[in-house]
Amino acid sequence: MKWLSFLHFYQPADQQKDILEAVVSQSYFPVFRTIAASKFGSQSINISGSLLELLDNNGYHELLGLIKKLLEEGKVELTGSCKYHAFIPLIPENEVYRQIVKNEETLQFYFGNSFKKAGFFPPEMAYSVVLPGMLEELGYKWLVLDEIAYNKNTVLPAEDSLYRIKDSNLAVFFRNRRLSNLIMSAVVRSKDTLDPAIKDMLSNKYVVTGMDGETFGHHRPGLESLLGEIINSREPYTTVSISEFLTNYSKELPVEIVTPRESTWASSPEDIERGAQFLSWLDTSNPIHGYQWDFFKFALNLFYKIPESSENYDVLKNKMDIAMSSDHFWWASAKPWWSLEMIEQGAFRFLDLVKNIPDVSENDISTAQKYYQLIVSTAFEWQRTGKVRQMAKDQNEATRIPFKERTYDKGGHQRGVWEGFTHMIREEEAKAIKNREYEKAVLWRDALFKLENKHDIYDTINAIDLLRLEIGNEEVEKTLDKYTEKYHKIRGGQPEQRG
Repeated sequence: MKWLSFLHFYQPADQQKDILEAVVSQSYFPVFRTIAASKFGSQSINISGSLLELLDNNGYHELLGLIKKLLEEGKVELTGSCKYHAFIPLIPENEVYRQIVKNEETLQFYFGNSFKKAGFFPPEMAYSVVLPGMLEELGYKWLVLDEIAYNKNTVLPAEDSLYRIKDSNLAVFFRNRRLSNLIMSAVVRSKDTLDPAIKDMLSNKYVVTGMDGETFGHHRPGLESLLGEIINSREPYTTVSISEFLTNYSKELPVEIVTPRESTWASSPEDIERGAQFLSWLDTSNPIHGYQWDFFKFALNLFYKIPESSENYDVLKNKMDIAMSSDHFWWASAKPWWSLEMIEQGAFRFLDLVKNIPDVSENDISTAQKYYQLIVSTAFEWQRTGKVRQMAKDQNEATRIPFKERTYDKGGHQRGVWEGFTHMIREEEAKAIKNREYEKAVLWRDALFKLENKHDIYDTINAIDLLRLEIGNEEVEKTLDKYTEKYHKIRGGQPEQRG
């Protein structure tokens, strides 16, 4: 199986120096040194142009040199993207185009001919119907999206076909959520425990993973060692960049024409059904999001009136580009992401832009100040009154019903499901202790406690989901069949069932 590994590296354009230092030392250097030391495999990566400038301005020239060397050696390929991580589906098409071109210019500045345009990563894997034509015009050959963008209802993309977007020559590669989340959760930390967990997919022609680069070392200390094992694997998979796969290994695959649906790598099927697939960036029930996007449109319209001949046009254009970043919208979602600092910073960027526009009217400045005050005061009120915590709680409760209520409390066949799952968790805990994977053992111990006490609704990833990722659906179903067999035997022929 060919493993198409994609990593995304990003930090806000004005990230605090202490945070940047931590990310660079804990993640960026270890990850790129791991890739440099690898004997096999090549990786597809995205590094936003704004991050490259941030690294340069803070003196991380050794890191930039290492990345350039890896490009020259063919161990990594760089994708295109938006320079300042703009959320493509919600900004004007001309701004999307400009951000993509600005990103290309930055990559070419730092890496010259080592940057070869081929693939594209839309920030947050946020797909918009404007992308295929635009990307083809700019010379891109493929883009990477999440599997939920595969517009086939509950059917997942088969990893034995090549996908092309309808009415274009653009290939699309769909990220496998299960494998990506298995690694990002750090439930597995070595190839010895990873391979058995994915044995059911090893017969595939290929698989695509998409993960934040900061996962390795920064969010998950020590996980870069697993990345190294994956890259250096020869069996039962080898890693290749997406472009290498497209060029050398895809020719014999059947081609399926697809029409991706607008979505992100965070979208859920329910989000899409109710037309809220961009919930974390534009929630129609969230007034702060409304104020933010109104402020964005107001500032952008004022910017468009500035003559390009103005002395400070380039400075203001750069301010507008940075203000277009998706970060402050995301941190205002409160479901569950929240940061007063990031919300205020985003609003201030728009206000600062407006104030520096040549000959701006007092009325426009007053309007900008009102938007700023609405955003900041509403955010502080939500924080002070506990609304933020309640929104996060409501979101969790809307998506989680305690597993024990769905199984044990129902009685009958479902009680067997409960017994089967808890048995498997105890087995996984014992296995982890035997393998000296104590972090994993603690995870299973705590997971069982939460399940028994109905606290699992507060987890980002439920223990049952992790269990299916860890040992595979086939093995899970076999165990459940064994535990539920006795309930099938006593099932009557009437609608009423024995408990």
